[in-house]
This record gives sequence, structure tokens and C-alpha cells, in this order.
Amino acid sequence: MNTTDTIVIVGGGPVGLALALALQQKAIPFKVLEARPQGAAHQDTRALALSYGTKLVLERLGVWAQVEPHATAIQTIHISQRGGLGRTKLQAQEHQLPALGYVVSYGALMQALDSAIDHQHVLYQAAARAILPRDHHAEVSFEVAGKTEQLRSALLVIADGGRSLEEVPGLMRETKAYGHDALVSKVKAEMPHNNVAYERFTATGPMALLPNGASDFSLVWTGEKDMVDRLLTLDDATFLSELHAAFGDRVGQFLSIEKRMSFPLKLSSLSMTDAAHVVVIGNAAQTMHPVAGQGFNVGMRDAWTLVDLIANTSAAQLGGAPMLAEYRQRRQADTRGGLLFTDFLVNVFTNQTLGVASLRGLGLAMLQHFPPIKRVLVNKMSFGK
Repeated sequence: MNTTDTIVIVGGGPVGLALALALQQKAIPFKVLEARPQGAAHQDTRALALSYGTKLVLERLGVWAQVEPHATAIQTIHISQRGGLGRTKLQAQEHQLPALGYVVSYGALMQALDSAIDHQHVLYQAAARAILPRDHHAEVSFEVAGKTEQLRSALLVIADGGRSLEEVPGLMRETKAYGHDALVSKVKAEMPHNNVAYERFTATGPMALLPNGASDFSLVWTGEKDMVDRLLTLDDATFLSELHAAFGDRVGQFLSIEKRMSFPLKLSSLSMTDAAHVVVIGNAAQTMHPVAGQGFNVGMRDAWTLVDLIANTSAAQLGGAPMLAEYRQRRQADTRGGLLFTDFLVNVFTNQTLGVASLRGLGLAMLQHFPPIKRVLVNKMSFGK
């Protein structure tokens, strides 16, 4: 088992495949280990919110033309709080953008990336079992076809959402549990969405309605676990009635809902690490509250930054301490900014202290009339700046 300059990527989801495709374009050798069978994610209907910056990355990767027919543009983001005055709108045309972002299914994005990748460099149904950083390389043991095999690389990239991290020496995760869950589904409303995404802050937690398809919305409704568990047990008619009561009348009545699912919410990031020859990107590196739709897009910027750094690092320096330090330095501001930004929104808009709701309403009303601050928000959400 020789150490090579082949990049080994653990995880063949969107972030891992985006990294692999960028390496492929630059003729940099790589190998992807993916635990699922080929095409297993193509029918996944979960919605992803893509920032405008992520759309630009997908264009550079040559896959946006395949994604676009399945994507719904977000032209306006409407931000408000339930039971309080004040609201603001972020509009693409005000910032000379064709869209603030896009909503697409996980499966459609995966199909586009899969169609562009050279599959001889992807090993499917290969589940990582152990990752060991060494002085001059990193090793990964994985199980495939009932056998345990190993790969050794000067640079091993973990992009599997963190499933391989628990036992990796030198990697430590800091986690803040919100004590809330997110309920996700897809709903049809009485009125057309007109490419408007709604961010609605309620006493129980933020909720979002994202335009998805011709007349549907993807729903993200967050709250304490007991509340979400109860919502999951309701029949459709009762659920839609409660959703209307919480959201309001801006899109009329809710007419139907698809399957409901939930997951726990947390804020998680890797602390400073000394795992030589290992880089962690995407949700494996940081997990954010879904408010403002930052998490996936931060992961895509991880991949894009890493590719640029790999392309400009000699084989002798690949995965070495100077390279890893430079990667952390390049990504620190964006990653930390995304974590702080989402955490700030959750803390401010769930604070029910007397008088705070009025101040929030005043802040939203003032924001509507301060274009420079709007520009900061749009740049943060679209480009991580």
C-alpha cells in the first residue's frame, strides 16, 4: 500500500462529488469512497437551498444546465415575525442578481453531479470503518463486498457528513444542541409563490417556506421536540390548519402536504485539530441551524477553496501542516461567520423577553429602509462575504 498523490474523498454526496468533479476538471487524481450504491440518492426529494454563489460554482463545474430545469428561483426573501409589526424584503433585482438563490431536490442535484463524474474513480458501497492520520500520510480502512481494504493518501478529505469522525485521532467536535427539531415537508398553497421565500419567526421557533416547483413550497418548521413530535402525529387537515395559524394568510390556505420528517437541530464545528493529512469539509466540518439556508452553501465553498489550494500545492507539500493551516485560515472567516450568523438569528428571534418582540419588529422595519445593510445580508447569504 504505497502513499500516492491521489486525493481520497470519503463521502460521495453533493459536496464530496463537487470536490471530485473540480479535481477531475484539473486532471488531479482522486478516489471517492461512497457507502451507498450508485444512484441511490437520485430519488431523494429533500429540498436544498442553493445560494447564488453555489449556482456559480455549479456553472463552473459544467452541471448547472442539467440542474436548472429542476430548480426554482428565489427572487424575493420575505422576513417577518409572527404576532409583531415590522417586516423586510430582500429582492434580487435590487442587488443586480438574476436570483437570490434556488431550490432544488437533493436527488436532482446528485443526478447532475453523477452524470459528469468519471465513475471509474468512485468506489460505491464502500463504507469507511477507520481513518488514521500518520506523519506522512493518512490511511482509511473501508469495507466493500464483504472485505476490508485500505487506501493511503497524502491528503484524505472527509465529506460524509461526519459519520466517519467519531474515532479519528486528532479531530474534536464542539456541539451546541438547541433542544429543537426541524419538521420538513412539501406543501401546496392556495396562492402562487411568485418566487418568494418566506422566513417567519414565531414564538416556538423559525419557519421557512421556500418556493419549490410550479406552485408548491418546501416547509421547514422548527420548534421544541415535543411540539414537532406532536405535529408529526396530526392528520393532514389538522396539520395544515395549524400551519396556517402559525404562518398567517400571505399564501392563503394550505391545501395539501407530502410526507413529514424531522431531525434534531444543533450547532456543531470542529475545534482546532492536529490530524495530519486530513481535511474535513461540508456538514462533517460544521453543522448549522437551517435558518437562512447557510449550511450546504458553506460546504460548497469549502470544496471550491480546497480545490484551488490543492491545485497550487506541490506533491511534496500536499496534506502537510502548512497546507492544512492555510486551508483553515482561508475558510475561518466564512465558516465562523455562518455559525455566528445563524446562531444569532435563532437567539434573537426566539427570545420572548417582554419588549424584545417590539424591538425586533422595529429592527425589521428599519432594515427595509437601509439598503447598505440589506447588501451585507445578501452578500452573506449568497457569497459568504
